[in-house]
Amino acid sequence: MADRKQYVYPNVTTPNRPVLFNPEVCTGCNECVDACQMDVLIPNPEKGNPPIILFPEECWCDGCCVAHCPTGAVRLNHPLMRRVRWKRKDTGQHFRVKNEH
Repeated sequence: MADRKQYVYPNVTTPNRPVLFNPEVCTGCNECVDACQMDVLIPNPEKGNPPIILFPEECWCDGCCVAHCPTGAVRLNHPLMRRVRWKRKDTGQHFRVKNEH
């Protein structure tokens, strides 16, 4: 069974990719793959490259992958509709906090 090839085709990634990888920092250790509770990520068949986002719409954006990354190469990209909007009391200005994960 180990000799058989497996083919996977990732779902089309939407413009709001839930997870962003810095390929210059990522070592391909796959700690984020193991940490993901929703199995959104799979290891990249090319060693040393960031994991593949297989099911982007299944991501809960809970940050387990970010917390377990030893190099800091992973960051969340929360979908726009999930970003909290704030309002300043003194000016009434509405704003959103940028992702800094």
